[in-house]
Amino acid sequence: MTIDKDRVLIFDTTLRDGEQSPGATMSHDEKLEIAALLDEMGVDIIEAGFPIASEGDFAAVSEIAKLAKSATICGLARANYKDIDRCWEAVKHAVSPRIHTFIGTSPQHRAIPNLTMDEMADRIHETVTHARNLCDNVQWSPMDATRTEWDYLRRVVEIAIKAGATTINIPDTVGYTAPVESADLIRRLIAEVPGADEVIFATHCHNDLGMATANALGAVAGGARQIECTINGLGERAGNTALEEVVMALKVRHDIMPWHTNIDTRKIMHISRRVSTVSGFAVQPNKAIVGKNAFAHESGIHQDGMLKSADTFEIMRPEDVGLAGTSLPLGKHSGRAALRAKLKDLGFDMVDNQLNDLFVRFKALADRKKEVFDDDLIALVTDAAAAGTEDHLELKFLRVICGTEAPQSADITLRVGDADKQATAQGDGPVDAAFNAVKALYPNEAALQLYQVSAVTEGMDAQATVTVRIEEDGRIATGQSADTDTVVASVKAYVNALNRLIVRREKLGEGSDKREVSYKDVN
Repeated sequence: MTIDKDRVLIFDTTLRDGEQSPGATMSHDEKLEIAALLDEMGVDIIEAGFPIASEGDFAAVSEIAKLAKSATICGLARANYKDIDRCWEAVKHAVSPRIHTFIGTSPQHRAIPNLTMDEMADRIHETVTHARNLCDNVQWSPMDATRTEWDYLRRVVEIAIKAGATTINIPDTVGYTAPVESADLIRRLIAEVPGADEVIFATHCHNDLGMATANALGAVAGGARQIECTINGLGERAGNTALEEVVMALKVRHDIMPWHTNIDTRKIMHISRRVSTVSGFAVQPNKAIVGKNAFAHESGIHQDGMLKSADTFEIMRPEDVGLAGTSLPLGKHSGRAALRAKLKDLGFDMVDNQLNDLFVRFKALADRKKEVFDDDLIALVTDAAAAGTEDHLELKFLRVICGTEAPQSADITLRVGDADKQATAQGDGPVDAAFNAVKALYPNEAALQLYQVSAVTEGMDAQATVTVRIEEDGRIATGQSADTDTVVASVKAYVNALNRLIVRREKLGEGSDKREVSYKDVN
């Protein structure tokens, strides 16, 4: 294998590890959309899912494999023949398929399958060999590698290489390591394991101690040439290495990190917003690269410096990550051409029917707001995308009565399946009353875990973005919506979360084939 020492491959696992975030379940169409955006922006390998986990996961991985234009499409498989065969069936139609198989090698994880060190070593040899007999491109991961004894890690990595693995991924599964250790571990493996110079070493870091990006870049310094990451750092617990952070770090600090990627960084903001919308996970305002405040300057000293020279307080240009240089508002007199041009500047290239639908929404918003800013348009686009055509529930009508005198009440019409249903309910405030009305029309035991309201833009007429997170029997679902009416946005977000919960029930095979697959503690 020829390895380009100057290039770092980007392995995106948003659709697999990212979707393991509690409540981040994506629909089939949303997965296909995100995969297409990843392919278009230059991601080298897309881990499209865990094919044996469910029929839905298999279908998504298989369809992504068929549609991908240039990216390698990868599926995850545990260390057994059934998983590996199912994975191959899903990815085999890709222009460039990959099987990624793994097993936990640390003392903590060896206890799970109750294997001795020798038994596990034999299984690694057998399963990697089986995967390589099916596919020329095989990745192997010793889960929880950073807590695995050095001698044993070196031993099993050598076994995997001899069995035919072409990529060796070293996961920091629980975010335990530190940058110096990360670099040293990769360096030692390459130096001491026979055949290590013939394969690509990868790094997969979690952010439990806030060091995922630093650990990933440390591994690259040690010789790794593939970074596993997710958009917005999405992932279990504190998340994974954020794609946008490592890519922009390599770009901005090329003077001390002389490696490059093939990522079109101008597409970062657009895919960040789409992942935030389809996952239901809002990006924190002060998030590096893609946060709302990443290029905002409030301090007088900072503003004065920016007016004189942008590089006084900005180490990268907003345009480099796909942000428009200015935020020019549109109004109720703006036409379709202006709206189309503005959307294109923001990274949304829409066909005529999509534009026509959004134009109606834009005009309705412009009638309620004096000016419609970039963030308002983004909220409109993402809100429209969140309202899926196949949703089981849809808000049709809402009227609330509230004020200083109790009780507060809500009248609501909700489409449930193919029928419109009406209900009136009371509650402790208009939002509680509206949620109770939804429950009356669609009974459920989901508990409200999070209710969060934030303004899209400034001013008394600003849209409110509401995030709702609910939990039912261990299943977590998140919904978002934006509207100038906070109560309307709240109900839409709640309904959106319920729709995602329905999808999650179906995905996990409620009442049918609940496979023994565990999404948790995978890499």
